[in-house]
Amino acid sequence: MTEALAKLRKHWFLFSELVKRDFTKKYKRTILGMAWSILSPLMNLLIMWLVFNNFFGNNVNHYSIYLFAGQLVFSYFTDATNLGMSSLVGNSGIFTKVNVPKYLFLFSENVSSLINFGLTLLIFFVFAAIDGISFTWKFLLLVYPIGCLIVFNLGIGLVLSALFVFFRDMQYLWGILTQLIMWMSAIFYTIDGYGQTAQYLFLLNPIYLYIRYFRKIVIDSVIPTPQFHLLAAAYALIAFCVGALMYKKYNHSFLYYV
Repeated sequence: MTEALAKLRKHWFLFSELVKRDFTKKYKRTILGMAWSILSPLMNLLIMWLVFNNFFGNNVNHYSIYLFAGQLVFSYFTDATNLGMSSLVGNSGIFTKVNVPKYLFLFSENVSSLINFGLTLLIFFVFAAIDGISFTWKFLLLVYPIGCLIVFNLGIGLVLSALFVFFRDMQYLWGILTQLIMWMSAIFYTIDGYGQTAQYLFLLNPIYLYIRYFRKIVIDSVIPTPQFHLLAAAYALIAFCVGALMYKKYNHSFLYYV
């Protein structure tokens, strides 16, 4: 980790330029530009609210915020991992000619996704205020799941980008898997009707865990248990360590497959 940070400082100028390029490229030749980072999740939220409000809205307090929290976390996860997956292949023209740390390209893509997430998070807080939710000091604890989610997304991005170099089918497999994760993350429904065992099984899904943390703090004003915190950190660290090991093992092999 220390070596990676040292390399990041050494190549900081390249990293900053990559971040600027990725963010600019995302909205190139669009009329609304960066506004899409806010409009897109809001339109998805509106569609989901119109579809599911009659089914679940009467049984969940602050249903629009409940739904927004799920959509907020899941959108950041899918955006970061999808962009991260193609980060190596998309930048092969650079690292095959210049010896630079390959994870810089993944990290720059994640910064772009994080900026979009931050902008949407501000809108989320505005909606929460409009919906009558009281802001307390507990909101500061949202830094914890956000930090875990950043590390988790980086880890999954490392894994996906490495696999995508060798197996281009990953983009299709990941598209299917993210759909499954969405349905298993209780974004628009509640799991209260399930038995205790089934509810514990939902915690095997890291995205549901991070969504649940947001809802506990914002809607319920309840601090999750220490075990909940440990599990959230464990998912993030495991994903990142697996991804880092894959990069270390296949670092030179990437050059032959891109």
